Amino acid sequence: MTQIFHNIISATLGISEKQIGQTLHLLNDGATIPFISRYRKEATGGLDEVQIEAIQTQYEKLNEIAKRKETIINTIREQEKMTPELQKRIDETWDSTVLEDIYLPYKPKRKTRAEVARQKGLEPLATLLMLQREPHPEKRATDFVKGDVKNTDDALKGARDIIAEQVSENERARNTLRNIFSRQAILTAKVVKGKEEEGNKYRDYFDCSESLKRCSSHRLLAIRRAESEGILKVSISPDDDECLERLERQFVFNHNTCGQQVTEAVQDAYKRLLKPSIETEFAALSKERADEEAIRVFTENLRQLLLASPLGQKRVMGIDPGFRTGCKVVCLDAQGNLLHNENIYPHPPVNKPKEAFSKLQKMLEAYKIEAIAIGNGTASRETEDFLKQQTFNLNIQIFIVSEQGASIYSASKIARDEFPEYDVTVRGAVSIARRLMDPLAELVKIEPKSIGVGQYQHDVDQTKLKRSLDQTVENCVNQVGVNLNTASSHLLTYISGLGPQLAQNIVNYRTENGAFASRKELLKVPRMGAKAFEQCAGFLRIPEAKNPLDNTAVHPESYYIVEQMAKDLGCTVTELITNKELRLKIQPERYLSPTVGMPTLKDILQELDKPGRDPRGPIKIFEFDKNVRTINDLRIGMELPGIVGNITNFGAFVDIGIKENGLIHLSQLAQRYISDPNEIVSIHQHVRVKVLSVDPDRKRIQLTMIGVAQETL
Repeated sequence: MTQIFHNIISATLGISEKQIGQTLHLLNDGATIPFISRYRKEATGGLDEVQIEAIQTQYEKLNEIAKRKETIINTIREQEKMTPELQKRIDETWDSTVLEDIYLPYKPKRKTRAEVARQKGLEPLATLLMLQREPHPEKRATDFVKGDVKNTDDALKGARDIIAEQVSENERARNTLRNIFSRQAILTAKVVKGKEEEGNKYRDYFDCSESLKRCSSHRLLAIRRAESEGILKVSISPDDDECLERLERQFVFNHNTCGQQVTEAVQDAYKRLLKPSIETEFAALSKERADEEAIRVFTENLRQLLLASPLGQKRVMGIDPGFRTGCKVVCLDAQGNLLHNENIYPHPPVNKPKEAFSKLQKMLEAYKIEAIAIGNGTASRETEDFLKQQTFNLNIQIFIVSEQGASIYSASKIARDEFPEYDVTVRGAVSIARRLMDPLAELVKIEPKSIGVGQYQHDVDQTKLKRSLDQTVENCVNQVGVNLNTASSHLLTYISGLGPQLAQNIVNYRTENGAFASRKELLKVPRMGAKAFEQCAGFLRIPEAKNPLDNTAVHPESYYIVEQMAKDLGCTVTELITNKELRLKIQPERYLSPTVGMPTLKDILQELDKPGRDPRGPIKIFEFDKNVRTINDLRIGMELPGIVGNITNFGAFVDIGIKENGLIHLSQLAQRYISDPNEIVSIHQHVRVKVLSVDPDRKRIQLTMIGVAQETL
């Protein structure tokens, strides 16, 4: 079985069987995807996270099919209908659609029309009709008029019901229809009468018809959402005439009276059984594909968001702006701990700008604030203007930070546990400030679905979405690495090999014993076994550690290699890290061994070159156009600065400093044809755009980047 699985996965993914075998061995042995992709490159042949995850997914699918096969085999054996040929077909089939087709004639049925007819003893008549040799089937039907069969018409109808079911369960017939559906099925959506006003936002789909295979994932998900809300009636249909013609060609081979009976049965089978069944199948299949595409877009956006540039460990003031309720201000130290909070009222209706300025000045000086983070919600632009108009005694950088998800965090259990004595407004302002310092560390506390970078996330398969998003978060956290002495238990949860319990145990140990002095000390944490240590150690950093390697991505299992390199060059490990000339003298091939290959050695040398390097780029300050505050300030042809907030298959949404985001359609991102917006833009990218059209009623803004000069990075 194992070999069969390796073979199938290899053919599906285009990865060698050896690589698949090694990867599955590591996964089954408890290794995590981030650990395997980073520290087991020799075993896997350098597979990345995406490839390893694909192997895992395929393996799980095959295991599910194997379980399904057992159920099917047992059911058929119970019916005493298993034959060597049937057993062989089931054994050799790993396509779930084919498998279900094989099983269909043996599947326990509800009380179907065909089943009722069989109980009346009409199966021999159905067989007689199917042979299409009998010149007078009506006469033969009289032999079956007894019991519950009232007359010849009743007998013939029952026989046709049996034939119809046989036709609908025929593999060839089903595959014929599938072929026609896949080539030419049309997706049709029509508005439900009387729902026009309620479903106004779906009006683009009120009377639409398009090829199913060409329907984009976002359109399909929008149509299906409208259908579930009772706004649209949706159908998938092929060319009925072609379908019937192909089915009749398969089952009707005589134009006599029997042939006419079979023709009638085939038509009934198509209309009543086959077409609805295949339509349901294609509806599910197209929805699954749309889900996969939407999840792919979402995970890529999330990855970009999580890897957004951090300000780093600086003393930050966070401001959650507002008019009526004022602005909630918090001051944090360089580790993100809350030092102070209070309200200011620089805007109407309270309107106390002088008092607000005085309070801010005192806070900035008292807490030695180095940067200010302003949430991008209500009163954001006004608060930014207020700050920039003031002359503070310090040179402070001001950043606008996305509030998306901050309110979710502020009301969460995580926030309550962190700040039990403070209300949601304080927690929200803290989240804004921390998001500037380290977006990754803060965003992991928020359910990814609430961050606002997906489309139709509530409409896709929730299990698949959660799994994909969790894996993305885990990959990003491990790619960056975390400070063992400052990381929250929630952030530590995502580190390879650590779950909620171990993460909490690390924090508890840290609280009781003070900061970790070395990675080795992790082994003193309760329930930290050798396996968990192996998985997590390389992703945890200790900046002030005695051993400088504890602040790098070099795994403790490879420390001896670096120590040997230093010894061979007659220097210390610290000298090796700080002296580039020494590192240039290293001959990596000297350190090759049966367990250590060139990929590991290259990673070690790269890490020694830039120890503990953060893969995220430096943060940039951004300013919106001062003259644009509302949608009514926009003019066609106007050029504006903006920040990419969300990316979809059909384009990118850009924040231009007003309540409504503008859309750059895929066709407006570049002069050339592009299939994926990520070729041109990324989340949080600073762009310049031109206004193409404004629809104030629908609050829609169309933008373009074509012909607009972009700042070079």
